[in-house]
Amino acid sequence: MAKRILITGGAGFIGSAMVRLLIAETDSAVINLDKLTYAANPDAVAEVAGNPRYSFVEADIADAPRMAEVLARHAPDLVMNLAAETHVDRSIDGPADFISTNVVGTQVLLDAVRRYWEGLDGARRAAFRFHHISTDEVYGSLGVTGAFTEETAYAPNSPYAASKAASDHLVRAWHKTYGLPVVITNCSNNYGPWQFPEKLIPLVVTKALDGEALPIYGRGENVRDWLHVDDHARGLLLAATEGRIGEHYNIGGGAERRNIEVVRAICDILDELSPRSDGRPYREQITFVADRPGHDLRYAVDSGKIRRELGWAPAETFESGLRKTVRWYLDNAAWWRRIRRERYDGQRLGKTA
Repeated sequence: MAKRILITGGAGFIGSAMVRLLIAETDSAVINLDKLTYAANPDAVAEVAGNPRYSFVEADIADAPRMAEVLARHAPDLVMNLAAETHVDRSIDGPADFISTNVVGTQVLLDAVRRYWEGLDGARRAAFRFHHISTDEVYGSLGVTGAFTEETAYAPNSPYAASKAASDHLVRAWHKTYGLPVVITNCSNNYGPWQFPEKLIPLVVTKALDGEALPIYGRGENVRDWLHVDDHARGLLLAATEGRIGEHYNIGGGAERRNIEVVRAICDILDELSPRSDGRPYREQITFVADRPGHDLRYAVDSGKIRRELGWAPAETFESGLRKTVRWYLDNAAWWRRIRRERYDGQRLGKTA
């Protein structure tokens, strides 16, 4: 296990899950570097903030001098890059932020890491790893059958997906050109605690509890493969520490669901755990809205490679994970209500017109 691990984007949804896992289950020192954008959740790492193995740095991965300084000061053995703008709808409204962080930021970080790695002594240089975390959206859209493998050609359809595809290619190029020891992972749709309430599952839970309409794009027929964030974090740790250098690993939950099925399942759980005061079912709040521009029909991820090579498998079924997630949002209403008051009130983004 790496002795010192730098997590970029460690105050984000997946990054914070990674930080919590590392502090809880390893003896590594963890350096959390985050720009603290709108979606950052300092509360999500509050439970580890007092641990002597944890430290926090507020910084932007696109700031080259700052990255060089952080690497020199903290001397990591492993860098896990989770810093990214991630919401497709926001990328439709404002793609520049996605290019700035996901493309330019990755390039700046890679350059800083390469120079740092080249300056290490023989043993530490041989053991060093750079792990880049990406998405299945780089592969584009599937028809009704098949699944994305590590050999699937990239065909991104949204500005977000295109920015992540570009970052993946940069990481591969730094490995091929400069010899930087890298691993790349591409995940399916994550869900779980501390997810910013602009994403489907927390958006539906919070709007349902506030008595608002539950907006479903199109007819809700788009299919996603759902992966609990804690299962993803465990897969990331395996890939970063045991994965083969220069390889891709896909990480998916093996839980394909149509969006309408996900929303109905949330409604049914809420009917049981937090019934409406009028006794009516939450499903009555479902409404269909104009579809997202360029909305990919279906994603499905073949995780066979990481299962075979590294022994990873998800611990949560979609049913068990979704129930735990809904319960978490019920128990942590003060957190997301503050976000809805101060940062995001649930409005639709990415309409283009």
